[in-house]
Amino acid sequence: MTVDVDNNSGFCAGVIRAIDRAEEFLDGAGVSRGRLYSLGSIVHNESELNRLAAKGLVTVDREDLSEMQDATGETLLIRAHGEPPETYRQAEALGFNIIDCTCPVVLKLQKDIKDAYSRQHDGPRKGQIIIFGKIGHPEVLGLLGQVAGDAVVIENMKMLEDCVSDGRIDLHEPVEIFSQTTKSPAEYASICSRLEEMMAVSNEMPITQFKGRRLLMVHNTICSQVATRHARLSRFALDHDIIIFVSGKASSNGKVLCDLCKSLNIRTYHISTAAELKKEWFRKEDKAGICGATSTPKWLLEQVADAVRKLHA
Repeated sequence: MTVDVDNNSGFCAGVIRAIDRAEEFLDGAGVSRGRLYSLGSIVHNESELNRLAAKGLVTVDREDLSEMQDATGETLLIRAHGEPPETYRQAEALGFNIIDCTCPVVLKLQKDIKDAYSRQHDGPRKGQIIIFGKIGHPEVLGLLGQVAGDAVVIENMKMLEDCVSDGRIDLHEPVEIFSQTTKSPAEYASICSRLEEMMAVSNEMPITQFKGRRLLMVHNTICSQVATRHARLSRFALDHDIIIFVSGKASSNGKVLCDLCKSLNIRTYHISTAAELKKEWFRKEDKAGICGATSTPKWLLEQVADAVRKLHA
C-alpha cells in the first residue's frame, strides 16, 4: 500500500495568518499584557484548538462576551471569518484590545455587500441582497451585520426555490447575489444560473435580453484559493483507491470538500483524528490519499498518513 498526502490540503492563508498572530501573542505571554481570547474557535479543528489552548488561548462565544463586565487589559482576537460591526463596538466598550484577523478576502466581501446595499437603498432602483451560505455560519453572520440583517440567506437550490415560492425573493426586483467565501463554486454557479432563469421567465424576457437589463448582478466572492482547491482535490480523489478526509466535524468547508471527494470516490472516509481509522477500510494494494479542509493542520495530515502506513506494516 502507498500513502500520499495532498500537498494542496491544509490551512488556507487566512487561517495561517490568524494562528500566527495568536502564537505570536501567546509566545510573548511573559510580558504583562493579559490573556488572549478568541471569539469563537479560531479554526474548526479540535486537535489544533487543543494545541493552542495548551499555549494559553481562551475561546469564548458571543454569550460569554455579553456576560463580561470589564475586560480592560485583555485582548480579543477576531478570527478569519470576520464579525459584524456590533461585535467591535461591544468589545471596545468592554475595554478589550483587538487583534483583527479577518481574512482580507472576507473583508473585501463585507465591503462589497455593504456597498451593494447602499446602492439598492440610496439609488433609484430598490432591490434585494441574496447570500449563498450556511445559515448561522460566523462568516455569514458577519455579512448580515453589514446590511443590518436585511438579506436572504440560502443554503441550497431547494431553499432558493422555497424563498421564491413564499415571496421572500421577489423576482421582479433587482437582485445582487454573493457567496460565502468557502462554498462550492459549482453549486454557486448552478444556483446563480437557476435564479437568472427564473427571473427571466418572471420578467417575460428571453435570457439574452434579460442579461442586458442588469436586473441580476452575480458577484464572484468565493476565495480563489478555495476554488482552485476544489479542482485539484477532484483530481486527487480520482487518482487514489481510497481517500481519508481529515477535518473537524464542525467545519463547513470540510463538509463541502469531503462531499466532493465522496461524489468522485465512494471509498471516502471522514475522520477527525488518526484514532478513528479502521484497518478493514484498507486493502494491501491500495493507493491511499490523505487530504483535508482549509481548517486542517498539515501536522495532523502527516500524523494520519503515518498511522495508515502502520496499519499494514
